[in-house]
Amino acid sequence: MSSLKKFLLKKGYTKIKLTLTPTNHFEIKAKINDISGRFILDTGASNTCIGIDKIENFKLIPEDSEIKAAGAGATEMDTQISTKNTIKIGAWKYQKLKIVLFDLMHVNQALINHNALPVDGIIGADILKKTKAIIDYNKKCVYFKL
Repeated sequence: MSSLKKFLLKKGYTKIKLTLTPTNHFEIKAKINDISGRFILDTGASNTCIGIDKIENFKLIPEDSEIKAAGAGATEMDTQISTKNTIKIGAWKYQKLKIVLFDLMHVNQALINHNALPVDGIIGADILKKTKAIIDYNKKCVYFKL
């Protein structure tokens, strides 16, 4: 029987390495607007998010938003939106990405408290759906359809 990797590569997927953090989150490297960053891969996050303190770093253009963010113990957080961004994860690329911007201090503080490094943001289900992602938890990787 063929391995999952061989099967998916034949179907046009690309393999992307994940790093397991001390908090049992998977971390993934991505480039937003050609700037490298570290992100948590979060199947429960509906949208890709970047910390509001990283707006300039990733060359984001924020716009006001009525959306309130919730998650990781925090609720009703004010957000901004940045549209028309590019993202590159491994060999997969996408333009016109909408990114939700909000204060990720509570997320990063929780990571730091558990001896993990802070992150720039979260790769959410919006990207996972676009890429038809398949996560191999055992091999610590994700496959994205090119």
